[in-house]
Amino acid sequence: MNKESLKKLFISSLSGFLSLALAIVLYFCIQRAEGLRQSLQWLKGVLTPFVYGGTMAYLLKTPCGFLEEKIEAALPKKYRKYTTVLSVVTVLVISALMIYLLLNMVIPEMVNSIVTLAAAVPPKAQEFAEWVVSHLEGNEMLQNYVNNIFSNLEGWLRNWATKDLLPTMQGMMGGVVTTVSSVLTVLKNIVLGIIICVYLLMGRKKLARHGKAVVYALLKSATGDKVLEEFRFIDKTFVGFFGGKILDSAIVGLICYVFCMVMTVVAGFQNAVLISVIIGVTNVIPYFGPFIGAVPSALLIFINSPRNCLIFLIFILILQQFDGNVLGPKLLAGSVGLTGFWVLFAITLFQGLFGFIGILIGVPIFAVIYDLIRRGVVAGLAKHNKSDVLRE
Repeated sequence: MNKESLKKLFISSLSGFLSLALAIVLYFCIQRAEGLRQSLQWLKGVLTPFVYGGTMAYLLKTPCGFLEEKIEAALPKKYRKYTTVLSVVTVLVISALMIYLLLNMVIPEMVNSIVTLAAAVPPKAQEFAEWVVSHLEGNEMLQNYVNNIFSNLEGWLRNWATKDLLPTMQGMMGGVVTTVSSVLTVLKNIVLGIIICVYLLMGRKKLARHGKAVVYALLKSATGDKVLEEFRFIDKTFVGFFGGKILDSAIVGLICYVFCMVMTVVAGFQNAVLISVIIGVTNVIPYFGPFIGAVPSALLIFINSPRNCLIFLIFILILQQFDGNVLGPKLLAGSVGLTGFWVLFAITLFQGLFGFIGILIGVPIFAVIYDLIRRGVVAGLAKHNKSDVLRE
């Protein structure tokens, strides 16, 4: 048997062995599905701080790089070895200060709004009932019907409070230990995430060099260049999308704040800061964000004035059109390159797969996938001399 035959036999045997091993692994996974799920949950818990830290480091790396350039230019040469440390500390302090100021503005407003809402609902419901009955004078049958509805509603609320709400509250009180444990776990993950974030920001250049070395160690030079080019494109897409979206949301929130302040003077708007923060933060969510933020904001305004609520909804509709057709495309131009249909498709698909996180990351991830498919199609058409198909 010659060398070529032995090589073919080896490849055939190896393929058969790998197929059998894969089948055994798949059978084991099916048989041990519950144990595998628990192992994955454990692994998820272990890696959660690294996910937090990696996400924070990725979001802060661009401002950190910008500050590093400015600090390096400003420092004397003998102190430039501290440039990275100073830039990381500065960006973390600025981030913490912004979060503190935001929470300091929002939390008191939110508490006041909840208290106002809880106090306003019963009298508003009573006013609504009296308004309905007053407009039905002369029609005794409808009055009796409406009174029966409100009586039944009152009885249902009382029954719900005694049979459902109280047992639920008792169960919640019984689960205080579990709740406290969950809160402590989240706090632990956040603290570890911040520490990991600091390490990643401090060593981001070294990590990039190590990653590049691994790519060229495993792949040929031409293939490694293509892989690194693809990673640069992915990074550019994500940074462009999130940077542009955050700036876009900040501008939308500022516009909403100016409108609410004007309406506070003109029409007695309330909760201007809270409403503006809600609109700005939810605007980060592509496509559905403005509508998600408009619902609780409109409810807060409706409690005080239905007429103001209608004015606010009209303003939000105009603001959403301005953001979707003028401001958003201007700030996000070239960052994703997707049409409205594919943006909606990406949000729907990734929301189903990953929940709320999928809504945030779905558009840039799908933009990368779409670009890979597009380039593959273009290369295939060029190979078969059919490039003119795209121009038809």
